[in-house]
Amino acid sequence: MKRSEVNAALREMEAMLREYRVSLPDFCGFTPEDWQGKGHDFDEVRDNMLGWDITDYGLGRFDEVGFSLITLRNGNHAMPEVYPKTYAEKLLYLKEGQYAPMHFHWSKMEDIINRAGGNVLIRVYRSDESEEIDRESPVTVHTDGRTRTVPAGTQIRLCPGQSITIQPYLYHDFTVEPGGGPVLLGEVSQCNDDKNDNRFSPPVGRFPAIEEDEPPYRLLCSEYPAAKD
Repeated sequence: MKRSEVNAALREMEAMLREYRVSLPDFCGFTPEDWQGKGHDFDEVRDNMLGWDITDYGLGRFDEVGFSLITLRNGNHAMPEVYPKTYAEKLLYLKEGQYAPMHFHWSKMEDIINRAGGNVLIRVYRSDESEEIDRESPVTVHTDGRTRTVPAGTQIRLCPGQSITIQPYLYHDFTVEPGGGPVLLGEVSQCNDDKNDNRFSPPVGRFPAIEEDEPPYRLLCSEYPAAKD
């Protein structure tokens, strides 16, 4: 992705957050220049990859495959003695036409919540013994206190205020239902580890390679400089 595309995506998500009066922690407003002077008191942000994130899954087609997100809080499986939180929280922003590819998590259970905007469609499959997609077996889903069983590959529609629980090894993808505009999602989960806890089918990347065609508006969570001593 070009840096100009990243900057535009972050500004677009910020605009929707303002529209729905969603306030963010201070670190989400730091400029790249601000980060140059931050000390070890912000190590939790650095170590746990809190803050802004963009993914195009390494495909270079962000408007078709990808979305913008913010990690607001998170623990750290690698350093539990320093960061003992067992939970995480994110905000995700998807425009019409964007798609998050099919994947599951080995460890993380999560609730995906439609916070505002249009409707999101989440397709679900079980995984088989070889961790491939089971395209035949029905799927039991849990949505806001309701338990039901649906055919493999069913798309669950979440309108604003509705949510679904995604258990480990449950394959899922999601996209925005056409005609309703962009969607702001919340994610409440166990600790998040995007480097080691995603199994995509078919395999894709997670973090984009960025072409620097203009200065960064915000630093992404993978770009923070080392702490000032």
